[in-house]
Amino acid sequence: MKLTVVGGGSTYTPELIDGFARLRDTLPLTELVLVDPAADRLDLVGGLARRIFARQDHPGTITTTSDLDAGVEGADAVLLQLRVGGQAAREQDETWPLECGCVGQETTGAGGLAKALRTVPVVLDIAERVRRANPDAWIIDFTNPVGIVTRALLRAGHKAVGLCNVAIGFQRKFAALLGVAPAEIHLDHVGLNHLTWERAVRLGGPDGENVLPRLLAEHGDAVADDLRLPRTVLDRLGVVPSYYLRYFYAHDEVVRELGTKPSRAAEVAAMEKQLLDLYGDPALDEKPALLAKRGGAFYSEAAVDLAAGLLGGGGSPYQVVNTYNHGTLPFLPDDAVIETQAAIGADGAVPLPVAPVDPLYAGLVANVTAYEDLALDAALRGGRDRVFRALLAHPLVGQYATADGLTDRLIAHNREHLAWA
Repeated sequence: MKLTVVGGGSTYTPELIDGFARLRDTLPLTELVLVDPAADRLDLVGGLARRIFARQDHPGTITTTSDLDAGVEGADAVLLQLRVGGQAAREQDETWPLECGCVGQETTGAGGLAKALRTVPVVLDIAERVRRANPDAWIIDFTNPVGIVTRALLRAGHKAVGLCNVAIGFQRKFAALLGVAPAEIHLDHVGLNHLTWERAVRLGGPDGENVLPRLLAEHGDAVADDLRLPRTVLDRLGVVPSYYLRYFYAHDEVVRELGTKPSRAAEVAAMEKQLLDLYGDPALDEKPALLAKRGGAFYSEAAVDLAAGLLGGGGSPYQVVNTYNHGTLPFLPDDAVIETQAAIGADGAVPLPVAPVDPLYAGLVANVTAYEDLALDAALRGGRDRVFRALLAHPLVGQYATADGLTDRLIAHNREHLAWA
């Protein structure tokens, strides 16, 4: 079994490698290829990856290349984890929206749109080259904004599933609080990527006992602290929102906070330099503790589980993924991409039935879905007016003067990545 990681020079990659090594019975890889145009980073990450495999006696081979076409040749699955423009572009996404009084964040709002505009054309080019090399290969997208990127892939006819680590993070957190194995936790997880709510926490499977009320009663303070939301919000809602909902539920508070401290991109850039220095140590043969602060917790377990399920291995039968709606949420178009529990198999992801969604959540989901539709149109066809329309539709923007100002800044900061600009 061959798997290719595009963006293999990422400092995330040793987390992924560690998962492949530990979970080799679930996903029996014989060959892993790391593809990245940054040859210097790729050498460091590739060297550590081989040492991790050797330490854990994994029999598979790891190769590195900057040649995408050679790297994806014969791959059973291709995992995308790229960042167009690098941390420098992320720094911009997180700062210029603040000039207009809006959240600066790389996956939602104006910054998220900028990332989508840079990313979608590049991902579609990669996917087309994968299809030419091996039309049966699965594409697993971990590249943000996952919902928009996955929708672009599916609309272009690719065999693609989107993946995020938010749900598995909640699963592991809840399991620890309740003192049960993670596999015992089944989430009623509903919404869009980075716009989701846990409406039930069931023990043993989709039909198991809902222990969310007990979880909130006994551990609500700990959950609220992780989300950086007041405990009273969780009690009044009776659900656990994704931590990305703080950008919506406490927008103005977040904007004030972001204006008083260095950006997350600056923190990550400094961390990446330290990580790459560590990766260059020939004695290092395990992922360093610092990597846990980089983000992407449990990403490797989620990726292994999904790849194994798609390729006929031992993955979990139900997993939270991003895939076509196909009537699951009746208030959305069939071709909207939702994030929900799905049955995973060789034919892809089939969403499980979902109980009716409270208007409090359905309204926001419908609004952001409309924005994502406009964002994808702007990413595919370009043009200032399309960018403006997407921003005006976003619930974190919503005013024409603000959308105008954001449009000008987005184009100015991303011109080198936008062919039409």
